[in-house]
Amino acid sequence: MEGGVSFWQALALSSILGWVVASSTFDLTRRVRALTQPWVTRRVHADTPSILRLQRLQHGFLDNMFSVLSCVVSVPFYTGFLPILFWSGHSKLARQMTLLMAFCDYFGNAIKDMVSAPRPSCPPVRRVTATKDEKENAMEYGLPSSHCLNTVCLSGYLLYYVLTYCPQRDAITTAGWFGLVFSLVFLIGVGRVYLGMHSLVDVVAGVGLGLVVLAFWLMVHGYVDEFVISGQNVTSFWASLSVLLSFAYPSPEFPTPSFEYHTAFNGVAFGIVSGVQQTYIHFHHENVRRAFTPQLPIASFIGRILVGIPTILIVKFCSKAIAKWLLPIMCNTLGIPIISSCYVPTLKGSDSKGKSNDKQSGYLQKLVSIFPRKAYDVDTGIRFLQYAGLAWSVVDLVPSLFSHLNL
Repeated sequence: MEGGVSFWQALALSSILGWVVASSTFDLTRRVRALTQPWVTRRVHADTPSILRLQRLQHGFLDNMFSVLSCVVSVPFYTGFLPILFWSGHSKLARQMTLLMAFCDYFGNAIKDMVSAPRPSCPPVRRVTATKDEKENAMEYGLPSSHCLNTVCLSGYLLYYVLTYCPQRDAITTAGWFGLVFSLVFLIGVGRVYLGMHSLVDVVAGVGLGLVVLAFWLMVHGYVDEFVISGQNVTSFWASLSVLLSFAYPSPEFPTPSFEYHTAFNGVAFGIVSGVQQTYIHFHHENVRRAFTPQLPIASFIGRILVGIPTILIVKFCSKAIAKWLLPIMCNTLGIPIISSCYVPTLKGSDSKGKSNDKQSGYLQKLVSIFPRKAYDVDTGIRFLQYAGLAWSVVDLVPSLFSHLNL
C-alpha cells in the first residue's frame, strides 16, 4: 500500500528541483561550458595527429571488427538484450542493468550536451559509420565517449554479479573474467578512436567517468533494488523523478539526438520500475524458473523469445499511437503550449497555446502555470510513454502471457 512520502524521497526531488531553478537562474550550463569547452576542444585538435597515425592501419577487417564491437555495446543492443535477460529468469540482474544503463545514458549525454565539445574533424580524420545508429551517434557531441562509459559500467557490473553470485570459482577463472572485461573496454576505446568517432580525451573521460559511476552504483544498487521491489510510493516517485530529470537536462549549444536517447531510456526505466513493483511476487522473485535448467529448458526459452519480441513491438507501436492522440489533447486542456518536431504533423513549427487560455482558468491550468511559458516539444512525452509501455510489457504483460501459455 502506498504510504506517505519519505524524507529521502522529498530530499531527492527537492534537490533536483533546486538544481533546475538554480541552473535556470544563474545560467550554470553556459558557465560550465565556458570553462570546459575551450580546453576540451584544444585537446581534441591536439589528438588529431594520433588519430591519423592509428588510422594508417586502415583495413577492411579492422573496420568490420570495430564496427561490430560498437554495435554490441550500443544502446539499441542493450534495448534488445535486456528483455531476453528478464525472460531468462535473471530478473534481478536485468533490472539492475536496465537502471544502470538509464543512469549511464542520462549522465553521459548530459555531460556531452553541457560541455558541447566537438568530435574529431572529418576530414582529415576518416569517420566510419557503418550503421544508422552510428550515423546518429556522429551527430552528438564528443566528450565523454558513451560507448566507453557504458561498457565500463555494464561489463563491470556483470563481472561483479558473476563473482558475487557464482562463488564456485578458482583464481584462474576470476583472472579470466577480469581479463575479458579489460580486453573489451580496451578494444572499445581503441575502436572509437580508429573509427574516427572520438579522440583520446573523449575515451579517457568515458573510462574515468564509467569507473566513478560503477563505484557509485555498487554502493547504492542494493538500496535501489530493495526500493523498487518493496518500497512505498515507487511508481509516483519514479514518475516525478522522470519529469524533473527531463527539466534538469542541460541545453546543448546546438540540438543533438542525445536528449532523445535519454528520454527513451528514461521511459524504459519508468516502465521497468512500475511493472516490477506490481508483479515482483508473481514473475520476478529469486525463485523463478531460469533458462537452461530442467525447470526452463531451451525449447521453452526459445518459445518465450518468439512470443515476447513480437508482443513488445506491438505494445511499442500501440503506446506511440495512443500517446500521439492523447498527449496533445491533455496539453491543450491544461493550457500547455506545445509543438512537435516530427510525431504530430499538425503541430510542427506551430505554437498551440490553446484558445482556452483567454477563458477562465481552472485549478489544473493554474497548477501548470508555474512552468516557463514556452512551447514544449510534445514528442518528448510521446517518446517517453512509448518506451515506458514497451518496458512495462517486458516485465508485466509478456510474463503474464508466458504463464497462460505454460512457457
